[in-house]
Amino acid sequence: MKKVAILMDGGYTRVIVRKAGKTYNPDYIERLAQAAVISQGMNAFDAEEVLRVLYYDCPPFNGKVKLPVSGEFKEFKDSGAWLDDLAERNLFAVRRGILKFRGFVPKTVPVAPATLKDADFKPDFEQKGVDMRIGLDIATYGDARTVDRLIVFTADTDCIPAFKHARKCGLQVVLADLPGGSVIGELRQHVDFVRSVTLP
Repeated sequence: MKKVAILMDGGYTRVIVRKAGKTYNPDYIERLAQAAVISQGMNAFDAEEVLRVLYYDCPPFNGKVKLPVSGEFKEFKDSGAWLDDLAERNLFAVRRGILKFRGFVPKTVPVAPATLKDADFKPDFEQKGVDMRIGLDIATYGDARTVDRLIVFTADTDCIPAFKHARKCGLQVVLADLPGGSVIGELRQHVDFVRSVTLP
C-alpha cells in the first residue's frame, strides 16, 4: 500500500473542468481527487491510501475598480465560502493565495477605439503565492517522508525544482493528466508517472 498526498492547483483544474462543461464546486473537487487514486491494484503495493488532499486557490477578488471607458466604479463582491466548505471536508486542507486585479483587457483584438464600451473589456486577475505554496509543500513532504508518492494536478513548469527535490528524497511523483489538458513535455521529464485521470 502506497501512502499518497494529492496536490491540486485550483486555477488549472477549474479551467479544465469548466471547459468540459461541468460544475466546479467542492463536491466535484472531492470526486476529482478520488478519481486520481488507485484504490486497488494487482497487488497490495499498487493500491494507494490518501494521507491528505491539498487544494491551492485564491479567494475571489473583493473591491471597487474603475471601468476603462466610462470611468464608473464596478464593485467585485464574493464571499468565497466554497473554499471554507472544501477546507472542512475529510482529509482536505486549503492553501490560499491572493488574487490581484491587474486592470482590464479587451475581450477581442483588434479593437475599434471609436466605438469602445465598458462591455468590450474583461477584468484581468493574477494569482499570487499559489506556486510557492505548492513548491513548499512538495519540499516538506520530501524532507519528512510522511508519504511514498505525490499526485499533482498542475501544468506549471515552476513546480519542476520541487519535483526534483521530492524525487531526490525518495518520493515518487505522479502527474495527473486531465482530458483537454496539456501535459508539457518538460514536466514529463521530472516525474515518475503520468496518470490519465477521467473527469467524474
